Amino acid sequence: MSAVPTHSQSPSPTTAPHRWQFIRVGGADQVIFRTGEDIARLGELDQKLWVALACPTRGIDFDARTLDLIDADGDGRVRPPEVVAACEWVCARLRNPDVLLQGSDVLPLDDLDAANADGARLIEEARRLLQIQGKPDSATLTLADIADRGELLAAMRFNGDGVITPETAEDDAVRATVAEIIRTHGSVPDRHKATPGIDRPRIEAFFAEVQAARDWHAKADANDKALMPLGEPTLAAADATRKVQAKLDDYFARCRVAAFDAQAMAALNPSPEAYDALGANRLDLRADPIADLPLAPVTPSCVLPLHGNRINPAWTQEIAAFAERAVTPLLGAREELAETEWQAIKQQFAPLQALMAERPDNAAAALSLAQLDAFLQTREPLLALLHDDEAAETHNNLLVDLEKLIRLRRDLVVLLNNFVSFKAFYRREGAIFQAGTLYLDGRSCELTVQVQDTAKHAVLAGLAKTCLAYCDCTRQGQKMSIVAAFTAGDIDFLFVGRNGVFYDRQGRDWDATITKLIENPTSVAQAFFAPYKKFVRVIEEQVAKRAAASEAAGQGTLTSFATKLTTADQAAAAGAAKTPAAAPRTAGRVDVGTVAAIGVALGSISAVLVAIFGKFVDLGQWIPVALIGIVAAISGPSMLIAWLKLRQRSLGPILDASGWAINGRMKVNVRLGGMLSQTAHVPPGARRVARDPYRERHGAAGVAAAAVLALALVVLAWRMDWLDHRLPTALQHSPTAEATLPPAPSS
Repeated sequence: MSAVPTHSQSPSPTTAPHRWQFIRVGGADQVIFRTGEDIARLGELDQKLWVALACPTRGIDFDARTLDLIDADGDGRVRPPEVVAACEWVCARLRNPDVLLQGSDVLPLDDLDAANADGARLIEEARRLLQIQGKPDSATLTLADIADRGELLAAMRFNGDGVITPETAEDDAVRATVAEIIRTHGSVPDRHKATPGIDRPRIEAFFAEVQAARDWHAKADANDKALMPLGEPTLAAADATRKVQAKLDDYFARCRVAAFDAQAMAALNPSPEAYDALGANRLDLRADPIADLPLAPVTPSCVLPLHGNRINPAWTQEIAAFAERAVTPLLGAREELAETEWQAIKQQFAPLQALMAERPDNAAAALSLAQLDAFLQTREPLLALLHDDEAAETHNNLLVDLEKLIRLRRDLVVLLNNFVSFKAFYRREGAIFQAGTLYLDGRSCELTVQVQDTAKHAVLAGLAKTCLAYCDCTRQGQKMSIVAAFTAGDIDFLFVGRNGVFYDRQGRDWDATITKLIENPTSVAQAFFAPYKKFVRVIEEQVAKRAAASEAAGQGTLTSFATKLTTADQAAAAGAAKTPAAAPRTAGRVDVGTVAAIGVALGSISAVLVAIFGKFVDLGQWIPVALIGIVAAISGPSMLIAWLKLRQRSLGPILDASGWAINGRMKVNVRLGGMLSQTAHVPPGARRVARDPYRERHGAAGVAAAAVLALALVVLAWRMDWLDHRLPTALQHSPTAEATLPPAPSS
């Protein structure tokens, strides 16, 4: 991969600077791809203006094969130099790069640049492929035509993978050679066929061994009587002799010692203790303990029996082969072999034994001369088949280029609008990093990203200042993890363990369960009510704790009382026996001090409340301002924090944690957030046919609240002198009032 440039590429002196167009969205300037020239000259765009600088090839909603073709170094990530190289590569092979904006997987052959050498080769290969597929008159090539080339290549005799299978060879002799190479040197899988075959390294190694064995056989001239006393069978006789030579020398040496001194005979033969040790175990005639015994009983006669039961059972087959291939042809048929005869046989085979020491140590050395010559005759035909198959690799490379061109024609503009700019995301066309839509808590969340490691992802994604819910999704034994951004609505009922349904980009539904939650405000309005909700929640928790404690105490009291009732007779009898006089009755009395303390406490609280209410009423016309101040003091800090976080809410940390390299701050403001997380609404034109029969009925509590509110309004009106201005006018028109007025003073 080429080095990453530190600045934008400068145009050549003969080329005018390209004029780009940008749009300001998400807090960053993003380039707009209007023409094919914008794509062809992408290398001139300063990389500081790119939205992303790297993205993974897996875990996103984009064709993985296309990304693999762009990923030149195969590291599983796509970077700007690779994107630029792909743009320049495809534009160099098209007559007009504007066709890239169409996003089609159908390639008219007229779109290829015949004046360009690379384009001309692709046109020729496309016509060849159409000819093979039986469509010689077709002027278009589709991605399906290229994608199905595997079946086409599997049916072809030569498919360009450099592997020759037995079916590739039409000659029986060549097919036999291929089978022998597979037997001795193994096989390799064919890329396009199910049958394994052989490649060039195996073919060359096999024929090198065969040639070495044939050269060795050339030294063993069958017409040389001194070297080959038996002609061609001498090799087999010498080989059989070599296998038993050490054992025969040992046997005749023992016999010579026994002939020298008869007292040594017992020591030279196996002792009874040795046979006792053999008998204590399970016997195996080919095992080493038996094979180590002498070939036959040691006697001073120095004669070895060649047949019968006197031969060591572990060496019966080798001695029989030696007698058949060496003794009988040289000495004639006989039952025994004397030491002098054995020395004569060794002397005749001595020149050949020296030559056999130079024999190649490979599988071909065991083959006969006729077999070696037969294999060597198939070398040139087999190499010719290999050459023809390797020559087809050129066509395979051109087919890969055709596939790459069609895929880039279809997918390149999509990648650019999700990599160089985020047009697809901000226009809500479905960005490639969006995994699908999560339905949960009466909302649909479109900003969902696939996650590999939840704990690792949450460390960086928390910097996005966004409410994030990590979910485990399961479907028919499959499992994946996602993170969903809740950017609208409240978060009161989001908690770990809550279930929903996730729809991926293919429309498949998954069961989703929240496993981790990162809380952040979703709007300023939601932050306004947050303190009150927390206050109510704290009160509910405290009330619940007190109620539970009271219930536990009550249960203990009832249990104690029930125990006393059931054992009252026993307690009474015991008390009568110990205390003759009746004790004074104290149960049921009320502690006067406790009642007084409670009264004092209630009075103090009432006095404080009355004082506060009085001061509040004394404000008069400033009461609304006071109310606003109180609300601002309570909700203001929460709203300020929410406003600051909403200004910092961005997409970058979420994608960075998923393996992307985001170049700028991709902001998610309140308006965009309201589109990414949509709450439930009754559709336009719909109507409710009936009221909810299970709605809450407030009853007496509602009447009491209304009465308190009315009383507060009356007190407020009285304190602000609203009633004083109306009372004299009313009294002037009242007869009763006139009768009660004092008489006017006399003059």
